[in-house]
Amino acid sequence: MHKDKIKIIARNIRKQTVSLSHSARIAHLGSSLSCVDILACVYFNALNINRKNVLHPERDRFILSKGHAALALYVTLAQKGLFSPMLLNDCGQPGSLLAEHPIPGSIPGLEAATGSLGHGLSIGLGMTLAGRIQLYDFKVLVLLSDGECNEGSVWEAAMFAAAQHTENLVAIIDYNKWQATGRSDEIMALSPLKQKWSAFGWNAREVDGHNIEEIAEALRAALNSKDAPYAIIANTIKGRGVSFMEDDNNWHYRIPTAEEVMLAHQELDAQ
Repeated sequence: MHKDKIKIIARNIRKQTVSLSHSARIAHLGSSLSCVDILACVYFNALNINRKNVLHPERDRFILSKGHAALALYVTLAQKGLFSPMLLNDCGQPGSLLAEHPIPGSIPGLEAATGSLGHGLSIGLGMTLAGRIQLYDFKVLVLLSDGECNEGSVWEAAMFAAAQHTENLVAIIDYNKWQATGRSDEIMALSPLKQKWSAFGWNAREVDGHNIEEIAEALRAALNSKDAPYAIIANTIKGRGVSFMEDDNNWHYRIPTAEEVMLAHQELDAQ
């Protein structure tokens, strides 16, 4: 899909995500907005996932390891046509299929229960190895947060993936420089993150996580990687797209008011 169409899709995902945070009374809006451009590229330009093959054993898989950004994923899956957008109206309500963190199998496209950070990469690795045993060639893409890279389980999975030469496994790190209580690089010495993944035996590259062309090119390279898994370090901005939310960690837990939703929509419409 042309980059301009993906930009429009990303803008629409942002608008709906802001509205959904307000109506569902679910936070983590800043973390959701930082990964929207990545999600748009993944679902509309990279992976073989659609309404017809979403349950096929040879489908590509996507795992949102940073499960607290579920709002953005729900909106993306709805825009992709994997489920009725009407379900978004019940998001966050008692008995809803769309909980604050993903419930596997609740709607098409949700592959794993995530949100307890540090597990998604291991799950994706297991899927990759299972596909190898079954002689399937599907791709598995895992989106992690930078704060999630504090977890030792991430690096255990990274070492094992490199040892097994899991070339069908791709990790994208949403490097928005924040986690719940402060700056990621101050809480844990993450930098230089690209060099760390390279040292663990992965092919790795760094991109602007809001540049559609850079993301798309990195995904093409990752999905054609040979002999090693691939890590994309996507430099992003928390709250991207709404000026009064950008790089403000208060939006890790804040829920927008009706007035703030209106202001955010006005900004996004003008972009």
